Order: sequence, then C-alpha cells, then structure tokens
Amino acid sequence: MRKKFLSIIAICFFGSLVQGQTIFELDASQSMLMYGKGPGQDGTINPFEGQDCFAIVKNLGKELFSARLQKNGAILQIIEVPEGQSKRIKLPVGVELYLDTETKTKAMASVEYEKAN
Repeated sequence: MRKKFLSIIAICFFGSLVQGQTIFELDASQSMLMYGKGPGQDGTINPFEGQDCFAIVKNLGKELFSARLQKNGAILQIIEVPEGQSKRIKLPVGVELYLDTETKTKAMASVEYEKAN
C-alpha cells in the first residue's frame, strides 16, 4: 500500500514538472521569449507545438506589458496587455512569442495555450 501511495505522489510531482511554468515575473525593461525557438530556449511549453494555436496571455500585475510576435527577426505584431486583462493571440507555426516590459517596476504575466479549431 505504501509503495502505491509513493508512486502516486511521484507521478503527480513529475507530471507537474513536465507541464512547465505558466506564471512569470518580468523585471523592468525586460524581454522574455515565451515560445518559438525550441526546447531549452522557450520560457513555456506549448503542447500544440508544430501546429497553429492560440496563446492566452494574462496580465496578473499592475503594470502594462506587451506581447510581441516575431518571425525570422521581423516583428509581425505588438499587442498591449493592460493591467488585469488577457489577450487571446493567434500563434501560427514558426512564429515566436515574446513578452516585453518598458516599465520601471516588475510585471506579472501568465501564458497558456489553446488548440486552434
């Protein structure tokens, strides 16, 4: 019985590690890659990698920040995410997602992904 209990705890613990971080603290004037350059470089794990999807970016703090879409070094779109709001952003295959702050204090954000229909 004890082995089963420990096995369940281990599965839950390691399963949460695989999901990756979804809440981020962004320092003042910081840019952070969320997705698009591959494992080891991305700040988040996109379960829909290799297919079009949506990124749900939420502003959990009191500072404005922006989501930047970029491909091959060219900026495609910059989307402001005001305090307390969220943005559902179309994320095509091959596009990188960055979060940028230009404030003097820290910003808080969460990033999740949703399958495109």
